[in-house]
Amino acid sequence: MQSALAQAQSLAAQARFDESLTLCQEIVNTHINNPDALLDVGSMLMGFGFLSAARQCFTRAAKIAPNDMRPVANLANLAREIGQHAESRRLYCLLLEHFPNHPVIRRNALMGLEYDPEASDDERLQKARKWGEWATARAALNMPHPHPRPELRRIEGRPLRVGYVSADICQHTVGLFVKDVLGNHDPASVIPFVYSAGRVSDWVTAAVRAACSLRDVSALDDSALADLIRQDEIDVLVDLSGHTAGSRLTMFAHRPAPVQVSWLGYFATTGLACMDAVLLDKWHAPEGTEARFVEPIIRLPGGRFCYTPVPYAPEAAPVPPHVSSGRITLGCFNNTTKLNAGVFDVWARILAAVPNSRLALKWRTFQKTGQDAGLGQSVRTAFSARGVDPQRIELRGASFHVDLLKEYADIDIALDPFPFTGGLTSCEALWMGVPVVTWPQNRVVSRQTTAFLSAVGLPELAASDADEYVQIATALAGDTNRLKTLRADLRERMRTSPLCDVAGFTRNLESAFFELTKEGIKGV
Repeated sequence: MQSALAQAQSLAAQARFDESLTLCQEIVNTHINNPDALLDVGSMLMGFGFLSAARQCFTRAAKIAPNDMRPVANLANLAREIGQHAESRRLYCLLLEHFPNHPVIRRNALMGLEYDPEASDDERLQKARKWGEWATARAALNMPHPHPRPELRRIEGRPLRVGYVSADICQHTVGLFVKDVLGNHDPASVIPFVYSAGRVSDWVTAAVRAACSLRDVSALDDSALADLIRQDEIDVLVDLSGHTAGSRLTMFAHRPAPVQVSWLGYFATTGLACMDAVLLDKWHAPEGTEARFVEPIIRLPGGRFCYTPVPYAPEAAPVPPHVSSGRITLGCFNNTTKLNAGVFDVWARILAAVPNSRLALKWRTFQKTGQDAGLGQSVRTAFSARGVDPQRIELRGASFHVDLLKEYADIDIALDPFPFTGGLTSCEALWMGVPVVTWPQNRVVSRQTTAFLSAVGLPELAASDADEYVQIATALAGDTNRLKTLRADLRERMRTSPLCDVAGFTRNLESAFFELTKEGIKGV
């Protein structure tokens, strides 16, 4: 069975989806009463966006093994993937009742709140605090011998030893953002180490390996990883995952480094009192943000992170001819987990105000292969209920990254979802000459795009409320000359802005690390 599943996965990775689906169905038919097989096939299908087929596998497994919580966990993740956050939260509450100490379940339940528009600031903070208390107590139980916080060695006359921990040192948002920073560290100031907890190795991994000491720690438990970090005499340890998939945040509760920092891969408090800082900026963390964090906030000048385009990014295409005749294509290439009823409400108003417009949505869950059209149909139904002809909604499935970038050629205006806005997606839209309209709110994750727009001199594309969001998008749709200018100028704006100044950003990052070692330790 495993060899057949590996073959199905290989076919899907080559975009040979019909063949992959056929093979998956053969596996399911052969192992129809085997919950393990059904869960393996369902997980693969969900990873490639075939959610209806995946749901059938998980539902069947749940019927066969009603006391097995694994199908429930998969159904909770699937509900989140299609924006059914209330259902996802309900299922995770059920899972936590059965497995209160399961690290992945606890992590996923917390992460889901960042996407959920109904989750309040106070709820998210309090649950993060409880997670931090749980992780700290768990670390204390698992330590064979209690380890005191390492003393910070004298740093005068030597470079800092900085360790980065992540499961995403590959062609992933985190890997793409961090690889050039690692390559730009001044060896006289910082010696970087990367502790890679993931199992994917690709061209990004190779670039990171060439830039620093990369340790494959995917097989190490928390105690062994903490011991390795102590042996490497790391001065500043940086978490790049938070509560996202593959996180090793529980290891930080073992306190293996004198200074511990949260940066880049997460966008809320970790909940850990032993974190000495979280690295943000004035756009992500305006005044008052401290009340929503356990960690002290360090605001990096110029931005929280920087962007380097992939080397295979095509040139920005000219404005499509249809714009001159008033036919505007709006677009969003973000994860469908970020879509919700509030987003559909606002986008429907824009479509109503710009009658010759259409909306293109792209994510792997909008696969057109086979019969897996469940999510697409629900999206069209949502817009139809809001008075929008569903024929004006174009759904695009997965593609290779270079082809995804090429698809911006016929997108005139990108619409940012909320409260979880675009990160790398927004940077790529801007790099391809497409302006992004956004609505920053209280959450740090809702302010990613407004930080990018501010860095490139376009803060006017960030709205203060839903009405202004509609007004900005509508005005932009009616201004053909501005769309043409932005298409022609955006790439150079970015190239010469702090957003793409990797060397300047890295110097600011290094300065923050040094300041944290100088001003004393604020954590526990």
